[in-house]
Parts: sequence; C-alpha cells; structure tokens
Amino acid sequence: MALTLYVDTARWRAHHQSVLQQFPGLVPVCKGNGYGFGHERLADEAARLGSDILAVGTTYEAARIKDFFSGDLLVLTPFRHGEEPVPLPDRAIRSVSSVEGVGGLVGARVVIEVMSSMKRHGVTPEDLPKLATAIEDVRLEGFAIHLPLDRTDGSDAVEEVIGWMDRLRAARLPLHTMFVSHLKAEELARLQQQFPQTRFRARIGTRLWLGDHEATEYRGSVLDVTRVAKGERFGYRQQKAASDGYLVVVAGGTSHGVGLESPKALHGVMPRAKGVARAGLATVNRNLAPYVWSGKQRWFAEPPHMQVSILFVPSDAPAPQVGEELVAHLRHTTTQFDRIVDR
Repeated sequence: MALTLYVDTARWRAHHQSVLQQFPGLVPVCKGNGYGFGHERLADEAARLGSDILAVGTTYEAARIKDFFSGDLLVLTPFRHGEEPVPLPDRAIRSVSSVEGVGGLVGARVVIEVMSSMKRHGVTPEDLPKLATAIEDVRLEGFAIHLPLDRTDGSDAVEEVIGWMDRLRAARLPLHTMFVSHLKAEELARLQQQFPQTRFRARIGTRLWLGDHEATEYRGSVLDVTRVAKGERFGYRQQKAASDGYLVVVAGGTSHGVGLESPKALHGVMPRAKGVARAGLATVNRNLAPYVWSGKQRWFAEPPHMQVSILFVPSDAPAPQVGEELVAHLRHTTTQFDRIVDR
C-alpha cells in the first residue's frame, strides 16, 4: 500500500518535446526533489531530450547527479568563499554573482549571474569594469539573468534583458551565451532576433516537467476504514467525531510531504477571502486534505501522521474499500512518493 505517482509517459514526453520546440537549446533544470520525479529520473529524461547540459540547484546535487548524467552540470547556487568544497568533475560549471566569486574560482568554468529586478543576487552595473580583468583567470561559459515571474509594474522582460546586453557590450565583455529564466517563447525569439551573435539558452524546470497537469497523478492507497458515531473519540488527540461517518486511513503522511504547503501570493479579493476562511477553519481544527473521494476533497480527521493520513468521510457518502486508491492533489516540489508507475 503506497502513495503512488502515476505518469502517462507518452503524454508527459510529448509535452517535453513541445517545450523543446518552443525553446531550442533549452537547459533542463533538475533541483530540489527533482520536481517530484527524483534526480535519477529527470537526468535520464534530460539525456533522452538530447540535452548537453543539466542545471542543478547545489554542488551537493551535482555530486549526486554526476553519475546519472554524462553532460555538463550547471550549478545554479552561486559560489561563496568559505563554502564546503565538494569534489566535482571538470564538466561542472559554477554560477558566480560577484567579482570576488569570480576571483575565487581560478581555472574553473563559470557562468556570471547579473542582478535582475528580482534583486536576489548578481553582479551590478558598477561591477562590470572589474569583470574584464577577473574573467581572464576563469573559463567563461556565459552570463545569466534570472527574471521575476510576475511584472505588476507593467515592465517588459525583454527590455530588461536588452538593458543588460547593452551594458555588457559597452563593457566589452564576451556575449557568446546568455542563460535566461522565466521568458516566454516569443520573448526569447525577439531577443535572438535582435542579438543573432549571442546564443540564448532558457533554463526551464517547472514548465518542462510539470507543464501538463493531466500527464501525472498522485494516488494514495486506502489502508483501513473504521465507522465512528457522533461524539465518539478517536486519534492521537482523542477528539470527538462531529457526526456519524468513517475514519479512512490512507497512504501518505508528513514524510511524503502531505500537509506541507508553501505560502501563496494572493491576488484579488476572492483568493484573499478564501485564504481568510481557510485560516479560520484551521483554528477549529478543520483542515482540508488533498485527497478526493466520491467527487469531493475530504477533510483531515486529525493532522497527518508520518506515513499515513486519517480522513473523515461523512455517513452520507459511500465508504471507500481497503485497497482502493484516492486521488491526491499534491504539490510535486514538496512530495516524496513511495513508487512511480509509468502507464
């Protein structure tokens, strides 16, 4: 009995090809938990796409993935002086976001990140005069810019990249390759047309692996079903059942990421109102579970356990049977499955 990730493999891979057609020369990203699929699986899929390079989050991830992918490995987290050294092959490329960082990687292959409107990290326009000398001691693979997802001020992503291209060109820095993130296909095409001597490579993770929501589905196996009467106590905290119904024990708990949720950026009145409502229900121990049964998303009977969750199904709904599977709406980037099934 398991929490299973089912993959419609043909559909999933067809989506990969459609993204590749829109973004020629894309750099697949495999970081964190491998977008829910695992590092080994995504490394294999990247090789299947014919990619010569795979982007990873950290040096530790690069050290694990190097045995599964034979191409170059681009480490996205910038180098910092004093970081723990991790043995990596020469095909590893380090990101740097400061002149000092470039100076600490003599002889290494590097990509220099520029400061975008994200304001997360990157070299600034004031740093550019110093870079011309610093890059003489490294093997420069290109520059990179990581752009925001939303532009609430109405600004243009392409214009932001053009601004940096002009600055780099004015500083007489090499512009053979520019790695970009969070651009639309038509935006990338505009840039490539304006700067034909530069190769633009889109680093893509979510859109590539998770862009077709119908290609994957999580399901949790029902392990036990117990009838309870209104007022009857149950669970670790011995709460009382609010009404007659069933306690349904289903595979998937905190160790799988069930019950874990990232904070959301809410826009508009209705999403904010729903957020307030959910918070209010949580104060009286009413938390909606990700599992669906009989056409409805069900409630946790109590907080999820380490490997299972207990749901409450009211008596007006049919009771699931042990061995059945419940669809679970889970976030791929925070979920660990027990098994993956291609179909």
